Amino acid sequence: MTFPKIEAAKIRTLSLEAFREMDYYAVNNYHLPVELMMESAGLQLARLSATVVDPGASILVGVGPGNNGGGGLVAARRLEAWGYRVHIQMPISTGHQLIRDQLSRTISYGVEKVVEDEYDLILDCFFGFSQRLPLPEQITSMIRRMNGMKAAKISLDIPTGISENGDHGRFKADKVLTVAAPKTILLNHIDEYDLYIADVGIPSEVYVRNKIDHMQLGFSRDQIIQLV
Repeated sequence: MTFPKIEAAKIRTLSLEAFREMDYYAVNNYHLPVELMMESAGLQLARLSATVVDPGASILVGVGPGNNGGGGLVAARRLEAWGYRVHIQMPISTGHQLIRDQLSRTISYGVEKVVEDEYDLILDCFFGFSQRLPLPEQITSMIRRMNGMKAAKISLDIPTGISENGDHGRFKADKVLTVAAPKTILLNHIDEYDLYIADVGIPSEVYVRNKIDHMQLGFSRDQIIQLV
């Protein structure tokens, strides 16, 4: 399966701070439940993953303690239901009830909390646009282990370990599925991975407010587009 492509140079990108404000505005002014956007992001990640490996393939999902980790748990649950063999690794426990609920739901689908030596696909869902550096050692050690595996690799939102101040032992993604809007930081490494944007249901007025051409993104027709 291929996704529609648009040129990155034709789309306005946002700094991480600008995107945080966009996300906060959408959630608070349109009463968008975080869980709803989490479900959307996880479903889109599962859809992209299914274009990389076939059912029956082994998948490891690195899960963080926040919303990005919740999206990873949704993807793990979806992929398990679609016939993949899915494992999760959650190096840091979460204090968020929503993430605990997602974890319980995912485990009930048959997803296992184990790590093997090799996988067909690895999903990086440790931290998204709100990550703070330096990363906890539990995360950096797992990223080193994942980077050493010969699997295809996808990051949700932005690769863990990347920052506007440089590379800090980041996850070496082949593909990045960022959510809602293109982030400037991702264009700094666009020659190293395929970059996609997923629609998670943010209203068009929010894009207009941030001077992004919503129709040009094509979300009225497609839920995932590729930036080239």
